[in-house]
Amino acid sequence: MAIALIPARLKSSRLQNKPLIKIGGLPMIVRVLRRTLKSKKFKKVIVCADDIKILNVLKKYNHSGVLTSKSHRNGTERIAEIAKKIKSKLIVDVQCDSVFVNHKNLEKLLDFHKKNMHFDIVIPHINFEKTKDKSAVKMVTNNKNEITYMSREDIPFSYKNAKNVMKKHLDYISFKRDALLKFVKLKPSPLEMCEEIELLRAIENNFKVGTFKINNDLFSINTKKDLYNAIALLELSK
Repeated sequence: MAIALIPARLKSSRLQNKPLIKIGGLPMIVRVLRRTLKSKKFKKVIVCADDIKILNVLKKYNHSGVLTSKSHRNGTERIAEIAKKIKSKLIVDVQCDSVFVNHKNLEKLLDFHKKNMHFDIVIPHINFEKTKDKSAVKMVTNNKNEITYMSREDIPFSYKNAKNVMKKHLDYISFKRDALLKFVKLKPSPLEMCEEIELLRAIENNFKVGTFKINNDLFSINTKKDLYNAIALLELSK
């Protein structure tokens, strides 16, 4: 069995107190947690919070989480603090802005990684055609489903303005536990700092990073525009 860990911090650079913002009447962190709990393939699902305010909100909705250090630079370091204390071959990092995450897609991620354990890390993707969206990380892969590069720019570049179908990095990631603990001990890498894409560090340090296609996945909340679109979408679905 695998473990799902949901990192949550209040001081987001683009949306303050993001885990606690209500969408469709529920705080984002509660919405993501409940969607993840629908999967029966996780031994545990744990919210890894940086502030007691998050735990207090979870308690109001009959959920719980664990308090982690405020000193972590990112969500991967936050989940690694908890992963050190848990025995599990696979750790799935579910970002707390993935408010529309489908538990069936989380199960597809687990199934793919279990069948492809030569990968240290697996990042699923969707086909993506929107251009000049720097909040979306795009990936280049080879014929072995290995990710060779990631960028906020539109890659591969469409030289002759042909229709360009890119591969967008999704916000739930499967790690081998040992690979996760090794990864967080490494210093930020040059390409990681240039692109501000944390998992480029794994590629630069020769981790095996794989991917596979997800056919149906809605957007995550990265910007105020995403937030407004999510609220509107949930209003329409009522």
